[in-house]
Amino acid sequence: MKALGRLFTAMITPFDTKGAVDLDEAARIAQFLVDRGNDGVIVSGTTGESPALETDEKLALFAGIKDTLGASATVIAGTTGNNTHHSVELTKEAEKTGVDAILAVVPYYNKPPQDGLLRHFGAIAEATSLPVVLYNIPGRTNVNMLPETIHELARRHENIVGVKESSGNVEQFTALVRDRVREDFTVLSGDDYFYLPSLALGAYGCISVAGHLCSRELRAMADAYDSGEVETAGRIHRDLQALFSALFAQPSPIPVKWAMNEYGFKAGACRPPMGEMPEDLKAVLRPLIAPYRPE
Repeated sequence: MKALGRLFTAMITPFDTKGAVDLDEAARIAQFLVDRGNDGVIVSGTTGESPALETDEKLALFAGIKDTLGASATVIAGTTGNNTHHSVELTKEAEKTGVDAILAVVPYYNKPPQDGLLRHFGAIAEATSLPVVLYNIPGRTNVNMLPETIHELARRHENIVGVKESSGNVEQFTALVRDRVREDFTVLSGDDYFYLPSLALGAYGCISVAGHLCSRELRAMADAYDSGEVETAGRIHRDLQALFSALFAQPSPIPVKWAMNEYGFKAGACRPPMGEMPEDLKAVLRPLIAPYRPE
């Protein structure tokens, strides 16, 4: 997992004025994110509105963005949902597009037990030779994948290389780092607000939403922490906290997509069932994104 990188942004999916996926703009955004310090991008994750994308749209995004970035950055494809068979088949097709890894989210709505999660993720891992990064986000899926389940998956499947942990639970995060069964298994923060605390607990990196706007600062924060400049890292985190909060004052990606439109990208609107950006939140967010506006 460490070979894949440390800082990733779960990128938005831009839509044109007719609501179709804008592949050219997606490639431009991906290149922008890499130029701003990301080691790679997550394509068709939750921030990319994966539940509202068709299979052919996802595959076109995977292929187009990997073709644009080439070997310069990691492309991790979000290929999974709450249908195990479909997740397996899309993972197989995604591998053919040349992506570097798979992001596999806990099934939502079904509320599978832990044994079901072992079977679901095991089937996905066995369907591909690519590295698989698990994604635990109980706030959206209504299911918490327990540390012991994650460790058992890592024990059974060598290509399950890490987890994006978005539980916000310090005890769970600690257990993930403390009890991991393989030294090469990597724990990543899935929440911007938790990135610096997660480093103190032993995490390696972050899959970010705010990275659309402030990836340079996120990298500087981690570098400062690594160098023992904890006060500097803390100051950067404190400076970013208001931005982190505002970006999640509405369901993601509504605020960050609006912000990227403000930056001059043709991100378009969110697809239904996502709504529009509230006017009062625009007023809050506009001054917060100004310091990180591209030159």
